[in-house]
Amino acid sequence: QVQLVESGGGLVQAGGSLRLSCVASGRALSYFAMGWFRQGPGKERTFVAAITWSGGSTYYADSVKGRFTISRDNAKNTVYLQMNSVKPEDTAVYYCAAGDWGATTDLNEYTYWGQGTQVTVSS
Repeated sequence: QVQLVESGGGLVQAGGSLRLSCVASGRALSYFAMGWFRQGPGKERTFVAAITWSGGSTYYADSVKGRFTISRDNAKNTVYLQMNSVKPEDTAVYYCAAGDWGATTDLNEYTYWGQGTQVTVSS
């Protein structure tokens, strides 16, 4: 079993920055590909970013490409999502997830999920 706990969410003005963290316990994070997903009010959960177990490859949704950066520190069992130039449409609950099947955009390929952290971007 893997437990994931996100932190770092909050209220930020449009154009600002925020860094989300996801700390894992139970198993070493290095076993897993990791992803970030988000769910806005009344919307489905959608892919934001993913990173391979080694950190060698990253993937992004078109809507965040060039603004968000996913990274990981396996020694700290932590994955990060650096959010820059945020927009009101980035408002959502952000979830991190761990998967055995490689870094993918498909949320069904992820086995373990955190409880989410709220990000609210004001205009």
